[in-house]
Amino acid sequence: MDLGQLVDGEAVFSLNAAELCCIARIGSLPGEVKVIMKIAQVAPLVESVPPLLYGGTERIASYLTEELVRLGHDVTLFASGDSITSAELVTCSPRALRLDPTVRDIVPHFLLMIDKVRERAEEFDVLHFHIELFHFPLFRSLAARTLTTLHGRQDLSDLKPFYSRFGEMPLISISDDQRKPLPHANFVATIHHGIPVDQHAPSFKQGSYLAFLGRISPEKRPDRAIRIARAAGIQLKIAAKVDRVDEDYFRNEILPLIDGTDMEFIGEINERDKTKFLGEAAALLFPVDWPEPFGLVMIEAMACGTPVLAFRRGSVPEVIDDGITGNVVESEQEAIAALPAILSYDRRAVRQRFEERFTATRMAEDYVSAYRQSLRTRTSGGKTRSIRPRRHGLNGGTGITQVSIEEPRLALFKSGADSEVPI
Repeated sequence: MDLGQLVDGEAVFSLNAAELCCIARIGSLPGEVKVIMKIAQVAPLVESVPPLLYGGTERIASYLTEELVRLGHDVTLFASGDSITSAELVTCSPRALRLDPTVRDIVPHFLLMIDKVRERAEEFDVLHFHIELFHFPLFRSLAARTLTTLHGRQDLSDLKPFYSRFGEMPLISISDDQRKPLPHANFVATIHHGIPVDQHAPSFKQGSYLAFLGRISPEKRPDRAIRIARAAGIQLKIAAKVDRVDEDYFRNEILPLIDGTDMEFIGEINERDKTKFLGEAAALLFPVDWPEPFGLVMIEAMACGTPVLAFRRGSVPEVIDDGITGNVVESEQEAIAALPAILSYDRRAVRQRFEERFTATRMAEDYVSAYRQSLRTRTSGGKTRSIRPRRHGLNGGTGITQVSIEEPRLALFKSGADSEVPI
């Protein structure tokens, strides 16, 4: 790295090996240098960023973008035109595709966005994608400049040959469990989601009902939630969207179970209503029956001080601190038996553990560490090291640790390296 001229208190660093240019501002302490990166965030177009209602991926893209801007980075967001951001917004569709009745096929819109990103690719130090696989063929030659966070399930057999073909594309998993079906894919980090610490005001009063929040679908198992609540004799409120593909399931399997008194269907709610809905609940039921990649609603409940009763699927054991923020169960019978204890959990302890593990600031700092590692790897020609989450104690922490991937089987059991990677 060559130091260029100092202009208006800013030192320009030229990263010639990677043909990059980063700006480093001199910090308030003697000798302190803060590296400022030019970062592209590429979000799905199905919902706005942030979404008006449901949309976990777009919500995380928004939280990350805003936190990176707050940290001083130069961020450009590629998203729908109705998105709201403090970063530079590049409009890639007039509005969220799900809300546009004229849209019949989302693929052309995504390809047009990818072409826009490709045209401007040389402007950025890091190209961070949140659109799963769409961009891989076009960005293969720029793989070292990209990071792709996978937000969906990865246990489908169609994916294995794809990741094998594009093994040079660096990937971020959102839980350790998510990456299990793809042991040989190029995962360079696991970074758990986070939300702004002030997004949801906590309530420390005992709630009066059980909550189910998210999406009506067979894999989310609202039928389980209804049976558990009914057996416990506690009212259940369901705030969830129904996608077109799940309308028959909702009409035939779920609606007959809802009587409007002890079982109430509210429908899709916005972020403001979500705080009240979760904060006034005694517990969140999360009875999923699929390999849940993360489960954003679990940490949203924790932010409100509300404990979570969840089934042991996918990421659930990574997210819940059993006995503190909730309980992980194997069956409906276990869930019914666990409810009385969960209703007496210390809601302040639930909120405290959220603040220690799942804030947007922690998430953004983890991503910055991954970006710095990417820059260092490109300029030094070194091998990528994997960054994986560390379970937090009461003292919190950075949320990630590094392990070598030269011996991938042993790497799962190594930790302890400094997570901050200087350029």
